[in-house]
Amino acid sequence: MTNVDWDAEAASFDEEPDHGLRDPEVRRAWAVRLRGWLPGRAGDVLDLGCGTGSLSLLASEQGHRVTGVDLSPAMVALAREKLAGRDAVFLVGDAASPPVGEQRFDTLLVRHVLWALPDPGRALRQWRGLLRPGGRLVLVEGVWGGIEPVGIPAERLTALLEPITGPVRVERLSDDPLLWGGEVTDERYAVVAGVRPSGQERGEPAAPGQ
Repeated sequence: MTNVDWDAEAASFDEEPDHGLRDPEVRRAWAVRLRGWLPGRAGDVLDLGCGTGSLSLLASEQGHRVTGVDLSPAMVALAREKLAGRDAVFLVGDAASPPVGEQRFDTLLVRHVLWALPDPGRALRQWRGLLRPGGRLVLVEGVWGGIEPVGIPAERLTALLEPITGPVRVERLSDDPLLWGGEVTDERYAVVAGVRPSGQERGEPAAPGQ
C-alpha cells in the first residue's frame, strides 16, 4: 500500500463527502449505486479496505451480512462503532490477503484499494477464490491527479479481470457529482464482474447443460 498513516487519518477520514456520506444527497447517490451493484437478495458481502465502514453500513441497510477488513485498527474501531448492533464483523488485516479463512462470499466490494496494491493481478485472483459460484466483484477505482496521476485505468483493470471472471461491466462515475460532493474531472468508475462456475475459465467450454 501507499505510505499513508491510516490510523492518523482515521479521525478526519469521514470529512471527505464520499468517505463519511454525511450529506444526505451523497449518501443517497451511493445507496442507489450500491443497490445496482449488489445482489437483489440478502447475501454475504466482504468489504475490503472498508475504512470507517460507510459502504458497509449502506450494504447492511440493504439487508446484507457484512464482513469488513482494513489494515488500520483505528479505521476498524470506527467501523465497528458505526455498525454497532448490525449483522456485521470487522477485522484488522491486509485487503490483498484478507484474514477470512475458507469463508465464501456472494460479493467482494472494494473501493479505491486495488490501485495502491503492489500486484493487483495477484490480489484479484486471491479475491476471486473467496467468492461463491455466481458471486461478483464490485471494484470502484479511478485515476487521480493531472501532473503525476495515480490510480488504475479502467482498461487495465478489465484486462486483468478478463481471464478470471465472466462478463465485466464498466460504469462511469465521473459525471455524477452527487457521488463526490461536487464536480470532478478525473477518471472514476466501477467495475462489476461476475464469476463463472469452477472450471469455466476463459477458453474452457461449459459442461453440458451449463
